[in-house]
Amino acid sequence: LYDHFGTVRSSFMGLVAPDGSLDLYHGVLRAKDADGRILFDQVDYQTYDRLITEEVKPWSYMKFPYFTSMGPEAGWYKVGPLARVQNCDSIPTPFAEHERRELVAYGGGKPLHGSLAFHWARMIEMLFAAETIKDLLHDDDLSGTELMTSGERRREGVGVIEAPRGTLFHHYQVGDDDLVTMANLIVSTTNNNQAMNTAVREVAKQYLHGQEITEGLLNHIEVAIRAFDPCLSCATHALGQMPLEVTLVDAEGTELDRKYKA
Repeated sequence: LYDHFGTVRSSFMGLVAPDGSLDLYHGVLRAKDADGRILFDQVDYQTYDRLITEEVKPWSYMKFPYFTSMGPEAGWYKVGPLARVQNCDSIPTPFAEHERRELVAYGGGKPLHGSLAFHWARMIEMLFAAETIKDLLHDDDLSGTELMTSGERRREGVGVIEAPRGTLFHHYQVGDDDLVTMANLIVSTTNNNQAMNTAVREVAKQYLHGQEITEGLLNHIEVAIRAFDPCLSCATHALGQMPLEVTLVDAEGTELDRKYKA
């Protein structure tokens, strides 16, 4: 299943520390192609808008980011646990690093692209988090009294963090009155947008038989989507539930079947 379910071959991106190890809060941007070759490395995330173009499509409220240098057809990418664990050179805690090497060995040195491998990578990151928390409990800053940072006032700022579901960009500009004059967010789900769409298509190719949408097909589509842990409210700024509606059409565009799952 790690190899053949909802396989999405693409480039992937995330933060790494200056030494190439896994980093969730600081570091620099690195990206690799589908075969694991580095596309760019040690890039200051303040310049993200020179690397990434956000494509708009008329049928979706979500944007479709891609690496500008590669174009929209070849430049889309994945982020998140599977990208991070395979993007870094090492994990700076011993047990998680051991498990990372197990994942790399399973792939024979080539990146895994199956959607369910996201869950394997999540477990490795949970172990990394537990080991890191153990170390942080001995940090004197936890009982410190400095609760606010200080520094020179700036009119523009870019922040990037590795949220659990993937790389998260926040970019703001403010006026003299400290009101926001420009805001651009590329949230994790937006970064994974094309990859999620592709995963759904691959699952449909594998599990759609005949001219009827079955409960099994719906379940498999949902499994593929949930592997990316999407937050559609974040990505589209829309409120409400996340229903699953699947429509089956033939080559002429005639609707053959439709199923809805609340």
